Amino acid sequence: MGNVEEEKTAFEVGVVVPRRVLEKGDECCGCVEVLVDEFRKVGLVVDRVLGIQEEFIKLAASVEILGRAAAELQLTKRTHIGMDLPFEWDQAEAFVRQPDGSLFSWCERFHCYRHIIYGVVNKSDSTLTLKSDCKEFQWESGESLLQMLELRGFVKQVFPLHDETKRKQLLRSWAFNCWDFTRQPIDEIYAYFGTKIATYFAFLGMFTRWILFPAVFGVTLQFVDLGSMQLLVLPAFFISITLWAVLFFQFWKRKNSALLARWQISGLVAGGPGYKFSGLEWSSIQSPVEIMKKWGSDKTKEKEVFQREEWVGRLMRFRNDAFIILSIICLQLPFELAYAHLYEVIGSDLMKFGLTVVYLFAIQYFNRIGGKISVSLIKCENNESREYGADSLIYKVFGLYFMQSYIGIFYHALLHRNFLTLRQVLIQRLIVSEVLENLMENSIPFLKYSYKKYRAIRKKRKREKGSPTGKTQFISRVEKEYLKPSYSASVGEELEDGLFDDFLELALQFGMIMMFACAFPPAFAFAALNNIAEIRTDALKLLVVFKRPTPRAAATIGAWLNIFQFLIVMSICTNCVLLVCLYDQEGKWKIEPGLAAILIMEHVLLLIKYVFSRIIPEEPAWVRANRLKNATQAQDMCSKQLLRTISGNEKLFVRVGKIE
Repeated sequence: MGNVEEEKTAFEVGVVVPRRVLEKGDECCGCVEVLVDEFRKVGLVVDRVLGIQEEFIKLAASVEILGRAAAELQLTKRTHIGMDLPFEWDQAEAFVRQPDGSLFSWCERFHCYRHIIYGVVNKSDSTLTLKSDCKEFQWESGESLLQMLELRGFVKQVFPLHDETKRKQLLRSWAFNCWDFTRQPIDEIYAYFGTKIATYFAFLGMFTRWILFPAVFGVTLQFVDLGSMQLLVLPAFFISITLWAVLFFQFWKRKNSALLARWQISGLVAGGPGYKFSGLEWSSIQSPVEIMKKWGSDKTKEKEVFQREEWVGRLMRFRNDAFIILSIICLQLPFELAYAHLYEVIGSDLMKFGLTVVYLFAIQYFNRIGGKISVSLIKCENNESREYGADSLIYKVFGLYFMQSYIGIFYHALLHRNFLTLRQVLIQRLIVSEVLENLMENSIPFLKYSYKKYRAIRKKRKREKGSPTGKTQFISRVEKEYLKPSYSASVGEELEDGLFDDFLELALQFGMIMMFACAFPPAFAFAALNNIAEIRTDALKLLVVFKRPTPRAAATIGAWLNIFQFLIVMSICTNCVLLVCLYDQEGKWKIEPGLAAILIMEHVLLLIKYVFSRIIPEEPAWVRANRLKNATQAQDMCSKQLLRTISGNEKLFVRVGKIE
């Protein structure tokens, strides 16, 4: 176990409590003192830091403390023979280490921390009274101390802390490394932020590299005058970008499986150990054990019970989806059509630009309302885990944004068939919406942090009359981290983190450049430039602007993959319609040879998409070979152990028989 103990211990979790002045006699039973003592009793390293307004308790743990917590959690980890087994501290050397050499990933460490600090309970038979600034708290027997103090508002927040050494290293090698446009230290990102964020940046980097081909093709098509050949080149461009999109997502699946193999993660991870549905009362979510406790252990009813729970959940989701779709049609569709009509009749380009800006600001507010309604509906669904609930939210909210982003463009393309206006709308949407999104997602959190920092300094100056009027410095970096906003979603933050907005922005961009590729081929170049900048701005956002995000164990892009696949199918249909409009400019809509060829091309492309998704393996051969090898080794070891057990029992029976 010596190698395990050599891992460096750093403060990784912070607990925020009110700052106060101790009175005589309060030291023994003060809430903070009791909390600190209990943390130390369970083996945590504690450091108390006084801030301007609050007091901060920084926590660290040795690998042994985390290992024993992982064993209590029955944390499943990969062993050297390829099997995933519950972790045992006494057999730690049997488990595979992380790419950076540590025993536990950041996600595993954080959940071990939560298990330790929320596992501090009153083990005595009596109720203990804790005091703090003339307030008394009753700590009941068997009650979690930290949870009790959170419910009573004494503990204000528990959040992950940045590791300054690793953070600065990532700033140099990732956020400020502008020479490598799409290259990123994915393994280091995984070690510091966890699986979900690393998977997002791996996807964004690969997507940005692949989009360079259609970007060059589209720019060439735009600026080279092909004359009468234009109508022939556009279908070729459309076919090439469709094949590009299908191949990209097939090869992304291969890359994703390779990353999971490198990070020693098996299969699809729906949720991590210790995930709780904080902020929501998931009364309808029941585990199989809870269901059987409720309905009894009668085997004849078991099948009926599970079928009932399954179909009730499906019907709830269907009802909620139908409600969202009807709301979009009845409420949002008229609003979107009114905007599109105003844009068509307004003559001034400046007024059109101003209308677009006002519209994009207004629609953000309506979409937030729709997101809140979606979260309320999801509470009633029988989702199996937080990740299933998050996927349900993604589908519902994307439906709102799909209508908001594309219905006006469909209006110009199909109803008015005005390609000049259509190109203007696409340019404004690509520039205004993406610039606006980047400004809002980076500037607003920074302004919030600056305002909180200003208020804290101002309160300190008022409290400390007669102090120098010079610049007030924060006592510790941990207070600066506390004042930073959390990395959460703009809608449904109870279910999703900030990656929801980043993936949503990427999906809407993908839909816009794909579904209207024939109308504006250079859109791919706009997207490529935006994504190159997005990699660095998102890195700075995570490392500088926000608190360190709470790790999530999702190992794939989840529901977003289905949305991207849906957008590919939609793009095949919409581009075929655009080609028909370009070919049939008089609007006769007669099935002539050219129109018939476009319709045939649509069906062929749909067939090609289906074929490519089947003939290209979703995991590399070496990943599949390692998985089969590990499964064979595990089966052999289990078989030998089982045979030894059977032989031992047989000898025991024979020996007992002779004695008798």
